[in-house]
Amino acid sequence: MISKNTICLWYDGTALDAATFYAKTFPDSEVKAVHRAPGDYPAGKQGDVLMVDFTVMGVPCMGLNGGPSVKHNEAFSFQVATDDQAETDRLWNAIVGNGGEENVCGWCRDKWGVSWQITPRALTAAVTDPDPAVAKRAFEAMMKMGKIDIAAIEAARRG
Repeated sequence: MISKNTICLWYDGTALDAATFYAKTFPDSEVKAVHRAPGDYPAGKQGDVLMVDFTVMGVPCMGLNGGPSVKHNEAFSFQVATDDQAETDRLWNAIVGNGGEENVCGWCRDKWGVSWQITPRALTAAVTDPDPAVAKRAFEAMMKMGKIDIAAIEAARRG
């Protein structure tokens, strides 16, 4: 059954590779179905993988092998709330270590160009602290980071 709302991600022939990586990297993620093109199309031939139905952490997605004309950018990202430094490190390192690239403030990009925010819950709590001075210290510490260091955020929070 097709979900009422599905995120469609555009790939250049690599939707199945990306979906398979997400399924083995993130909990509650799986490749649900692979659909092959019933005929030739601008980015491929009949029988090529056209669409992949998958979930990322329970969120329904479809990967569309639409060709090279559309590129991912930071206007869309998956934000992953992590519970501790080990989970933060594992997910960040999986994405970056699989041909991805680091960015700032907890953002990274996978090798297919999809942006991810690996965001510890401790960071969210710190930058939304009701005390503006605490929130500012945590925010300023975050602004100097790539992958988020929870111990450094907690230290900034304490002052």
